[in-house]
Amino acid sequence: MESCVPPGFRFHPTDEELVGYYLRKKVASKKIDLDVIRDIELYRIEPWDLQERCRIGYEEQNEWYFFSHKDKKYPTGTRTNRATMAGFWKATGRDKAVYDKSKLIGMRKTLVFYKGRAPTGQKTDWIMHEYRLESDENGLPQAST
Repeated sequence: MESCVPPGFRFHPTDEELVGYYLRKKVASKKIDLDVIRDIELYRIEPWDLQERCRIGYEEQNEWYFFSHKDKKYPTGTRTNRATMAGFWKATGRDKAVYDKSKLIGMRKTLVFYKGRAPTGQKTDWIMHEYRLESDENGLPQAST
């Protein structure tokens, strides 16, 4: 299923646009002007299947954009389940703050896909950036262990 976009259309949003426009509207259930970001169940599909599901237009792409709900590891817990049938997404590095001018609007987490199961999974070249809304009132995220 491809998005209907005009010929020559390019989708290269900044972090600020992804958080401040697309994610904010999605969370608020508001209409997004051009429907180019798909809803998927990320943890039910493998990274190599993203291209088919998230393609925009007809050009070759090496980046795909999608909305996906976070899957909880336990129904009453806060830990995120990032496992698929073939492997898992592992967070790497520190979260990066996303600002609109000088106002904190979100955070970007970088994840790497590993084939297999932790702790013996094999690192792959698949990288994902996960965005979340944030505000100055919430303060910066606390480090967790």
